[in-house]
Amino acid sequence: MKKMFFLSAMFICSIAVCLAATVSLNGSWYGTLKTDDGTEYPLQYNFKVDGDKLTGTAKGPHGDLPILDGKVNGNDFSFSVTLEKMYLEHSGKIYPDSISLNIEAGDNKAHTVLKRGDN
Repeated sequence: MKKMFFLSAMFICSIAVCLAATVSLNGSWYGTLKTDDGTEYPLQYNFKVDGDKLTGTAKGPHGDLPILDGKVNGNDFSFSVTLEKMYLEHSGKIYPDSISLNIEAGDNKAHTVLKRGDN
C-alpha cells in the first residue's frame, strides 16, 4: 500500500514538474536577422497559442503578416509567413528566456534568437 502511494505521488510530482517547465509562447518576441553580407533586419513576432494551434503576426517592412499553419508541440513550434511572393518556413524551440528560431526560404536558411519584450 505504501509503495503504491509513493509511486503515485512520484508520478503526480513528475507531471507537475513537466507542466511547470513548459514556457508560454504567447506575447511579443523581438530579435535581429543578420544576413551573410552583414545586413540586419529587425524581427518582431506576436504569438497566440490555443492548445496546439499557433496564430499571430510577424511584423514586416510592409506591415503585419499573418502567421499561417502554426503548430505547437511542447516547447517546439512551427509556422509559415508569406512575404510578397516568398514563402518563409519557421521552426523553433522555446526556452525560459528566449526562442531559438530557424527560417527557411527555398535553399536559404537562417538562424536567430528572439527575446521576449515590449519594444
